[in-house]
Amino acid sequence: MTSSSGRPIRVLIVDDQAMVRQGFTVLLGTQPDIEVVGEAKDGEGGIEKAAATAPDVVLMDIRMPGIGGIEATERITTANPDIRVLVLTTFDLDEYVYDALRAGASGFLLKDASSEQLAEAVRVIAAGDALLAPVITRKLIAEFSRLDDRPRAPLKERIGDLTERETEVLALIAQGLSNAEISKHLFVAEQTVKTHVGRILVKLGLRDRTQAAVFAYESGLVRPSGY
Repeated sequence: MTSSSGRPIRVLIVDDQAMVRQGFTVLLGTQPDIEVVGEAKDGEGGIEKAAATAPDVVLMDIRMPGIGGIEATERITTANPDIRVLVLTTFDLDEYVYDALRAGASGFLLKDASSEQLAEAVRVIAAGDALLAPVITRKLIAEFSRLDDRPRAPLKERIGDLTERETEVLALIAQGLSNAEISKHLFVAEQTVKTHVGRILVKLGLRDRTQAAVFAYESGLVRPSGY
């Protein structure tokens, strides 16, 4: 797989550990459809490199000195919404990951992921599908949205812009279902689901499925399981 333009997927690696940056560069360098276009040791450098290299995907560490991964993610995705951010973390239930998703990240991956998992994650993020499928991601979004006490009223009002079917599709996205799974659940064609997803993202001003899932939880449309 390559980017939509037919060229290799361009990746920027932002991590304060040189060995991590070098390791990921080597692992991704073996993939013919992926090209590492730069590295940065902190958030500030990541912001600068992202502006200079316009990567398709940024591998972003969360905990870094100075400007951390959360602020860097928000600034990068705000400046260029086409750039996808894949958050890197050492812990599978890290509260900062949810903040990063809220800031604009499209998914997250553990640093001890295999080379195959890393490459596939980059491809998924670059395709705009968002890395939402893993159970741990759904659990993390649900848990930390449950703990969030911010006002929900403005978000609930935006739900009103959706049709009944679009609202139904959004709820299923938040549960981690793929387009194929949603099509089977609703007994409609997968292309129809894809059309609904596209309209949902446009109406709500969201980047991808992960942002849609976060929105669904934060608006109160979907409640974490068991609560």
